[in-house]
Amino acid sequence: MQIYQSLILGIIQGLTELLPISSSAHLNIIPWMFGWINEPGFQEAFKGFDVALHFGTLLAIAIFFFKDWIELIKGGFNQVVKKQKSTEGRMFWYIVLATIPGGIIGFILDKFLEDTLTKPIIIAIALIVMGIVLYIVDEKAKKQTDYENMTFKQTFLIGLSQALAFIPGVSRSGITMTTARAMGVKRESAAKYSFMLSAPIVLAATIFKAKDFVFSLPFFIGVLASFIVGIFVIKFLLNYLKKGSFKGFAIYRVIFGLIIIAIIIIR
Repeated sequence: MQIYQSLILGIIQGLTELLPISSSAHLNIIPWMFGWINEPGFQEAFKGFDVALHFGTLLAIAIFFFKDWIELIKGGFNQVVKKQKSTEGRMFWYIVLATIPGGIIGFILDKFLEDTLTKPIIIAIALIVMGIVLYIVDEKAKKQTDYENMTFKQTFLIGLSQALAFIPGVSRSGITMTTARAMGVKRESAAKYSFMLSAPIVLAATIFKAKDFVFSLPFFIGVLASFIVGIFVIKFLLNYLKKGSFKGFAIYRVIFGLIIIAIIIIR
């Protein structure tokens, strides 16, 4: 893998992992569009590299929400050991419990269907369908629950929806934000909870696939790029969603999906 390729993929990961437009779709489609997958050694080098790029955005989430994570962990610990109830303690255990089912189901499905679901036509359909669903759900959502007031039912169903993220094009942030909106959670709160919820599964995937990492200059450039871009994207999205909607992201998904289908037809 060339340095420019790892840099481009790192930037793409930082942009698309945290926005509801599917990083896995972009990381699979961009090399296909530009013919990189046909270059000698690219596919072997790419094995595990996508997970490494996810680790870059995981670091962005960890750094950006560092104080939140400290309070969550302290709250979770105090709730069990000292029997002290708090919003942070409640949200910590909500995240833990919401991660388990989605993580297990997603892992099993991904293991058996990975090769089938990375086909460009499947990715294109997933992008378009989820784009339409995201738009409709976001427009019709009425209730306005804050992050701090989310219930166990809301957090658990959002976590369970992560299982669908194993389909490239669905998007982990996309499906969790869509489910959150369907459950009546505010847009900004939906984005924050989506970010926090993704951390445990991405960390587990990083540890599980660390054996496939090739620690080279392109590797570190890609991870660094995804980390830096990820920081800016988190800040942008949280500010944007205070007044904006998911409409623009939904439209982008549909357009990107149609472009993929057009390329398939032309080729």
